[in-house]
Amino acid sequence: MSETDIRALAKRFFDAVEAGDVDTLVACYAPDAKIWHNTDQAEQTPEDNRKTLAGMVTRISDRLYDNRRVDVFAGGFVQQHILRGTRIHDGARLQLPACIVCQVKDGRITRLDEYFDSAHVAEFRKFANA
Repeated sequence: MSETDIRALAKRFFDAVEAGDVDTLVACYAPDAKIWHNTDQAEQTPEDNRKTLAGMVTRISDRLYDNRRVDVFAGGFVQQHILRGTRIHDGARLQLPACIVCQVKDGRITRLDEYFDSAHVAEFRKFANA
């Protein structure tokens, strides 16, 4: 894939989260992709990740990936950003600084490693079971 193609995939992927379009997001993954989180060191499948992101979409409105910085490397990309949003339960404005490392093959994400600060994640997940 060209650098332009990889950048377009990164944009489509994160734009889908902003829009709450979980189907488009999952379509960016290869069927056997692995999604890993530093906060729990667990790997998810694309379908597991669908459930996680669908839950976030129901709890957080006004999602925006701010300060997107994308660096492309052979076979993937790294994106640093701040995910901003409003917690629907109480109207709190939230921010989640993150670094995402993605491996890409044949136009799809084969592995995604998420690096978040656990305190910020806790705020995003607050009231998740309310």
